Amino acid sequence: MPIRLGVNIDHVATVRNARGGHAPDPVRAAQEALEAGADGITAHLREDRRHISDGDIDRLAALLRDQARPLNLEMAVTQEMLAIALRHKPHAVCLVPERREERTTEGGLDVVGGHNWITPFVRQLTDAGSRVSLFIGADPAQIVAAHSTGAAVVELHTGAYCDAVREGRDEEAEAQLKTLTAGAAQAHALGLEVHAGHGIDYETVAAIAAIPEVVELNIGHFLIGEAIFVGLGASIRRMRDLMDTAREAAA
Repeated sequence: MPIRLGVNIDHVATVRNARGGHAPDPVRAAQEALEAGADGITAHLREDRRHISDGDIDRLAALLRDQARPLNLEMAVTQEMLAIALRHKPHAVCLVPERREERTTEGGLDVVGGHNWITPFVRQLTDAGSRVSLFIGADPAQIVAAHSTGAAVVELHTGAYCDAVREGRDEEAEAQLKTLTAGAAQAHALGLEVHAGHGIDYETVAAIAAIPEVVELNIGHFLIGEAIFVGLGASIRRMRDLMDTAREAAA
């Protein structure tokens, strides 16, 4: 089965916001990402608006609607974000944990502990026509809880694996990859679509793309950083090639 690439353009907005004004424009980045081979665009509208803004979501939604391409809106499980998602009705909504003091999303959503709070969000978003994903660690209990909310998708947090690879902790990396592989198989067996993301770069993408149940990767920060040196289109095309090659080899 082919594997999809969702490109997260949040950190184009981070650079823009560091100076103020309008450049660089994350919506222009989204257009370039699609032209370079991205299957869809991911954007995280945080409560503190540290990168993507409400206006960005308005323009991204319009762009992707016109091109019949999917917008994946990442958001915290709050009433404010629910209202925004229900207004835009994006193709997909990924519910993520969020703390104001964190630099980036640090772990998976605790669906076991927050099941009674999360489930009504899943139901309302699904009823509005959005495909709901829960961003979780590859923990068996969290996967079962995610399934019981009625969500259609889980996105497995790959950060621990990617960090272990980059830091040369080979045994831990192998263990983390086994956990991700088992989690993907468990989720798929329950009827969930399986995505993966967080911290993925050229060095780590092949092993994750080779997991047969994973049908989509969402990658952002590394691609935007690499674009400084080679351009956004080139960074995405190389990632796309590495993903596809790994998938074909695994098959």
